[in-house]
Amino acid sequence: QVQLVESGGGLVQPGGSLRLSCAASGIIFSMYDMGWYRQAPGKQRELVATIRSGGSTNYAGSVKGRFTISRDNAKNTVCLQMNSLKPEDTAVYYCNAYRPFLPNYWGQGTQVTVSS
Repeated sequence: QVQLVESGGGLVQPGGSLRLSCAASGIIFSMYDMGWYRQAPGKQRELVATIRSGGSTNYAGSVKGRFTISRDNAKNTVCLQMNSLKPEDTAVYYCNAYRPFLPNYWGQGTQVTVSS
C-alpha cells in the first residue's frame, strides 16, 4: 500500500518560513520523481516544485528563489523549505510521486496559511 504523508504545515506571518516534509512508503522511492503542488480555495491545483529521481529540480516562477525542494532517498522523504512566505502562498500543499506508466500518487495535503 502506497502512502505519502505530509507534515509541517501551519500558520506563519508574512516573511516567515516553514519546512514541509513528505514521508513515502510502499514505493521504490529513489526511482520516483517527487513533487509539491498546492491548491488555494477556488483555484486549480498548481505545481510548486519537483525533484527528479536523478536530483534535478524545477520550480514555479512564483516561488523560485524562495522555496527549495530536496530529497533524502535513504529516508524516503522529500522536503520543501519555504522562505519569505507571502499571503498568496496560502494553500493546501500536496506531495506527489510520479513515474512514467505507473499510477500517480498523492498525499492527503497539509494546510499552509500565511497571515498576520
